[in-house]
Amino acid sequence: MMLSSDLDGAVPLGDFLAGDGFSQTLDRYAAVHGSADRRAVASFWSLYYFSALTIPYVVARRAEITPPIALDEMTIAIGEDGLPRAFGLPHEGDWSESKDLVDVITPLVDCHLARVVALFKEKTGIAPKLAWNNAAVYIDYAFNATDRSPAEGDDHWPSRQLFDCPQLANGSRNPFHGCLRHEMEYGAVHCRRKVCCLRYMLPGIPGCGELCALPELRKQ
Repeated sequence: MMLSSDLDGAVPLGDFLAGDGFSQTLDRYAAVHGSADRRAVASFWSLYYFSALTIPYVVARRAEITPPIALDEMTIAIGEDGLPRAFGLPHEGDWSESKDLVDVITPLVDCHLARVVALFKEKTGIAPKLAWNNAAVYIDYAFNATDRSPAEGDDHWPSRQLFDCPQLANGSRNPFHGCLRHEMEYGAVHCRRKVCCLRYMLPGIPGCGELCALPELRKQ
């Protein structure tokens, strides 16, 4: 993330996703993968989108800064490979007190992710539950990586609340509820997705190991 005024090649994010820009970009990226299923290509593309969006957002909130996250206020720049290169923001954000993860994620869902997930379904056909799961893994990573609380037992999972709670802070349904779970297997705790990201359908793309929703693919 950076200021839109400093981002070369930036275009309004809302126009990009709702117009022809997204479809054309996905076509260009899909060409790299030959005859692979378009849903798998779109899902893999969304992993780059969600990681570039949610990781800096969560890290900023941990640093008590609330970046502007409303979709229509942001811009996006696409790399030569067809993947998201950077997001542009109208300003650097405002100071805010640190809150729990559900509070932090609620405005991200309301102002950005809900609309993006709907557009992904409309433009690419990937199911909303798949898109939410793709976003979940990066929120989980960013929050856990920046956690400084004392470990609680053998299964210390700072972001657990987000995936156990059925409602967001505003009382609406939590789309991340159940997206990730922790399981004990052979004496080790593994984080597991609820829905597969379909990367196994893309030739040459490595799997996600123990995180995979499909048991038969975890060792590949």
